[in-house]
Amino acid sequence: MSLGLALKWYINAEDEIMRLWSLHPCYLDSRGIVALWREALLAQKVLLGKTKGYGHHPQLQRFKSHSRPVPAIAAYLRAVCEEAGKRNYHFDAAKIGRKKTAGKMAVTRGQLRYEFEWLLKKLEKRDRGAYARLKEIKNIKQHPSFRVVPGPVASWEKGG
Repeated sequence: MSLGLALKWYINAEDEIMRLWSLHPCYLDSRGIVALWREALLAQKVLLGKTKGYGHHPQLQRFKSHSRPVPAIAAYLRAVCEEAGKRNYHFDAAKIGRKKTAGKMAVTRGQLRYEFEWLLKKLEKRDRGAYARLKEIKNIKQHPSFRVVPGPVASWEKGG
């Protein structure tokens, strides 16, 4: 790896931290939805015990604490794949586990707001059009795998 490429990776590393968004994937720009697909597939591998990396990542806590973690991540992935299909992206649905769906996980209003503000900061830098479309939204939609409950930012959230 060249020094320039290594430096570019280092500078963008903060932007590429694993993020299994609680937000509806409709808010994500093309870079965001592709990254979410990749990270959720990695999370599925972790939950299936097929990789050792990311096993203790805070983003996985809510899936690990679910009574049926593998079906929960499969349901999460299906919703991401569905949104990608609406955009004519071709994500390979065959990579999603075939487990039956699981019940919805709770996400707090505080967590949704935190994630939405984080996304807006990212979009302000990399996709001004998406930023302009989203910045006025007040009623934030959650990912279909979640149900919204009152509360603050999640305890597992590093910046929370």
